[in-house]
Amino acid sequence: MAVSVMIGLALAGAANPGAAQGGRGEVLVTSDIAVSTTWTADNTYNLQDQIYVLPGATLTIEAGTIVASDTDLGGSLAVTKGAQIFIQGTKANPVIMTSKADMATWNGGNPETGAWREEANEWGNLTIMGGAYISENATVGNTPVPSAGNVAVMEGLVADFPGDTKVLYGGGNDDDDSGSVGYLSLRYGGKVINLNNELNGLSLGGIGRGTDIHHVEIMNNVDDGIEIWGGTVNIKYFSIWNVGDDSFDVDQGWRGKAQFGLIVQGYSLNASQGSGVGDNAFETDGAEDSDWQPVTTATVYNCTVIGQPVDGDHGTAWRDNARVQYRNSIFMDLGERLVGFDNIDGDGANGYGFNGTLSWADTWSTDYNAVPPHAHDFTTGTYATNYPAQTSGKLAEIRDSVFFRNLNASAYTEATARGVFDAANNNVLIPGSDAADAPIKGITRGPNVTRGGKIMQPVIALDPRPANEALTSVETAPDDGFFTSATRFRGAFDPACPNWIYDWTASHAFGFTTQEPLCFNMLIGQNVVAQLSVNSTRTAATVVRENVVQCDDSPISVISSSPLTVEFDCGALTVTIIQTGSGLIWQAGPFSGTLRVVQ
Repeated sequence: MAVSVMIGLALAGAANPGAAQGGRGEVLVTSDIAVSTTWTADNTYNLQDQIYVLPGATLTIEAGTIVASDTDLGGSLAVTKGAQIFIQGTKANPVIMTSKADMATWNGGNPETGAWREEANEWGNLTIMGGAYISENATVGNTPVPSAGNVAVMEGLVADFPGDTKVLYGGGNDDDDSGSVGYLSLRYGGKVINLNNELNGLSLGGIGRGTDIHHVEIMNNVDDGIEIWGGTVNIKYFSIWNVGDDSFDVDQGWRGKAQFGLIVQGYSLNASQGSGVGDNAFETDGAEDSDWQPVTTATVYNCTVIGQPVDGDHGTAWRDNARVQYRNSIFMDLGERLVGFDNIDGDGANGYGFNGTLSWADTWSTDYNAVPPHAHDFTTGTYATNYPAQTSGKLAEIRDSVFFRNLNASAYTEATARGVFDAANNNVLIPGSDAADAPIKGITRGPNVTRGGKIMQPVIALDPRPANEALTSVETAPDDGFFTSATRFRGAFDPACPNWIYDWTASHAFGFTTQEPLCFNMLIGQNVVAQLSVNSTRTAATVVRENVVQCDDSPISVISSSPLTVEFDCGALTVTIIQTGSGLIWQAGPFSGTLRVVQ
């Protein structure tokens, strides 16, 4: 039966990311930023060596700005404690920090035309330092009891003189605000300072929960993707692809939350595992020594973790009393163990159970709010105020998640011993390796290559939206002001739309992630923003409609531009969207059930 419905609205076009990236001026950044400064989208900023934003100064980076450094200088940006950074990227116009070598692959200066290269270490990174609590035993004068005087020197930074405070992070303000970061793509970074001193894609030291970080991508880094030292910062919407060490690394007592993360393990360089070839997906250290506080106590929801099936490492690695809850996630194609009990970090710590702390087994069986008192506890506040990231469950757990094609003989040995597959945890282990049973819509790998002595199977195409057992979760995230709670699915992506990595990321520009499906968000009785993709150009519309209508994988064709007429097919259904002077007409012909209508 034909349907014709009038919808009153006005269409507003959104710029194609990178559409006007050519013709920029170049600004050489040669000195530290001591006064508040704005970088604008009509320039490319070329970092000359290590640049600091100094205490009291603010650096604002407008949407669409490119920061591209010469590979011979390897410029880098660090925001000191007491300074702030505001990265104002948008999906239509992200901020990109990369190398001039990457920029050289862009046709006409458009980053959407870039090409993937097997490279990293072409520039430095973004480091942000704050004044929240950390646990670090290597600094003379630090105490095992949390103190505002406990500080540490940031990895990858070198002091200009003895006592140089601009390389220090840590303090006693868990609400510290270092600014905000949104829609930021970090590519081909990770400058090697010296042995075991390499820059991560995004380094966060002692960052407080007043800092807002969302929609961040790291592509091809020589060291970790994101590394967090202590603090209470929360992170939402992060994509970490082809980094050379751990994808998401935690140290020194992080007490934060994360949600919606995509991890795709691979390689950036032909170097050893940990310096070019990916290591653990999640690596979590509790404290710099096991009985110091604060100790990592975090909650992670809705991540999609895609490992390396032959020579990858752990899905989750645990050290030095780390306490982490992983929920509503997907772990697939891991080369080793889902739960890796490393116990210690290899640089002098003592592991679980040291000096009266909870044992490894007890950490998995102790309620989040039932930690026994310890001599190194905070002397102010309560356990609930000092460790607020967990609000239910056990201190360490994996719940309501899906595991697929983790074929190592010991992939689930430790997880089983820790009760991960107990019925109360609502986890699903998909037997076998049939692609038809996969918890994501699609993945394509290239041929085997050997890098750093490891066999790698690079991911060259990915549709990470959930499928099969990942379409529905049992529980949802809490409605606590940070987590998105209406997410009854597993993994990082809504089965409907929009897909948050499309358009603005390097993975999209390089062709690894496919075009976003056409979809409408038309909710009962509400004015909402609908997103319509037409030949990669996004159009926003305010609509009122009884249902949500989506067609997942339909080709889109523009019939005419004036008035705008768009047609797409869902099996036996043809849908036409027509912009008229008074609004849109939505028309649909007969269909056979392939159109999804969600109340």
